[in-house]
Amino acid sequence: MREQILAAVHAGDVGELTRAIEWNEIKPDFGKDAGSDPVAHWKATSADGQGREVLAVLGNILSLPPARLAIGRDPENTLVYVWPYLAELPLDSLTPAEEVELYRIMPVADARAMIKAKKWTWWRIAIGADGTWHTFRTYR
Repeated sequence: MREQILAAVHAGDVGELTRAIEWNEIKPDFGKDAGSDPVAHWKATSADGQGREVLAVLGNILSLPPARLAIGRDPENTLVYVWPYLAELPLDSLTPAEEVELYRIMPVADARAMIKAKKWTWWRIAIGADGTWHTFRTYR
């Protein structure tokens, strides 16, 4: 699934994410604002109006290692991978190297606001060990 999503990133076409979405039996959680058309939502959300900013975010967060959470229901595929791993760390105790990674994926002002609030509010993507795309959204 990660590779399918990255293919859309490398193509520069947010519409290509439809292929990855269709691989799922159940539509991933893209947030309440996404409605029934996540591609239109991402285009509207992106500053460029084409969804390329969202693709850039996806590419950036997927370039970092994931957090591995044992929360899946299937005993053989219990792991859920969450990108960026930083979303699962206590934000007020990041190491200097982790802060650098945080600044690589988001504006510094947004990062500082999250650290101050001690709450992850930026984009986050979760994919199950079985390849199920669970979520891609912000947590405001």
